[in-house]
Amino acid sequence: MERLPGFRDFYPEPLPPGEAWSTNVRTHIFDSWRKVARRYGFQEYDGPPLESLELFTTKSGAEIVGQLYNFLDKGERSIALRPEMTPTLARMISACERAYKKPIKWFAIPQLFRYERQQKGRLREHFQFNADIFGENDMAADAELIALLIDTLRALGLTSDDFVIRLSSRNAWQEFFSSRCHDSSKAYEFYQIIDKMEREDPSKSDALLQGMGFSMVEVQQFIDAAVPTVELQTILDNLNARGMAEFVRIDYNVIRGLAYYTGVVFEAFDRKGEFRAIAGGGRYNNLVKLLSGGKVDIAGLGFGMGDVVLTELLKSRKLLPRLGSHIDAFCRIEEESLRSATLSLIQTLRESDLGIDYPFTPTKADKQFKRAQELNASNVIRLERSESGEIIAKVKDCKTRVEQVLPIAEVATYLITNKSLKSDQASKG
Repeated sequence: MERLPGFRDFYPEPLPPGEAWSTNVRTHIFDSWRKVARRYGFQEYDGPPLESLELFTTKSGAEIVGQLYNFLDKGERSIALRPEMTPTLARMISACERAYKKPIKWFAIPQLFRYERQQKGRLREHFQFNADIFGENDMAADAELIALLIDTLRALGLTSDDFVIRLSSRNAWQEFFSSRCHDSSKAYEFYQIIDKMEREDPSKSDALLQGMGFSMVEVQQFIDAAVPTVELQTILDNLNARGMAEFVRIDYNVIRGLAYYTGVVFEAFDRKGEFRAIAGGGRYNNLVKLLSGGKVDIAGLGFGMGDVVLTELLKSRKLLPRLGSHIDAFCRIEEESLRSATLSLIQTLRESDLGIDYPFTPTKADKQFKRAQELNASNVIRLERSESGEIIAKVKDCKTRVEQVLPIAEVATYLITNKSLKSDQASKG
């Protein structure tokens, strides 16, 4: 049987022939996401992968149904696999925001599902890093979120030569639109044209704009001038104070087609233009109010970063570390009479948070050595009986080949201390 189109199997390293997706790479990315988010004071949350279909249609309109995995459940409820996390988050915030001090800073790493055409950088499922802030209207929150995005990408080895945050504002476009058109009902259509301009044939965009009373020339002049609004300048000054100015530029081509954005919007792109957007987000102050039926009104902003494009970018820039299996020690058992004593030691070491493996059945010494190498063991441990009959441990460092003879009670402390020293040396190096 084959997996469904647009879905992925994740294998541990080394990958089987023809397979592209690695659990080791995924863990590396997830660990980095979590580490940086916690550094910024964000707390992790989660929600159900199945939600009421109404949650998504309320936010995005009935047209989104064609992009969803949706069905009637056994209770005759219309439900869908989540295509994004923000509606779930807004539902949770509207239910419980009074229980939390403001601002609320949360992050999640959900798996999301969309039934749509597959293309480069887009599958029918992906994992996504979502970071959101609620209860803060000041632009300092927008700057904080963008700084988090920058540091998340930097933590994976990317630099200002690799990516740029294109910063824009729905308010700037609203002012542009209102100064030339007094029919607010046409605003959404106008935003859709602008959002697709970089991907559409210029003549088609020009025709659509002229049909609304605009010209391509004036729109392009507005974009090219890239004059920051007061809110955007505030964010730029904030990021400049952090030493992050080189990662950001004003770009009014970014408008974010989703109807619920209300202010600052931004997208992260690779500098070479080889991939789809790495991440995108902005301020959506009306979403919680919309989904709560007006019962809760709280400002919100956030961004999402998918794992598919990010993984492709890291591979392209050769920024993925050497990944594979690794354990702290492999316990050889050459004397079956010492198997029980070895199992006792193994349990002690594992309870000390050390990664340990061993042969399940009697195995030749050379095969045990080979297995230790396959598992990339840092040490090999073998128990022996001394001349006095005491059981001792011989611990050999697989890199230096230095062997220590230790009482069994001291093995865990030795391995932990040695591991810590190597970690310190690696970080300094």
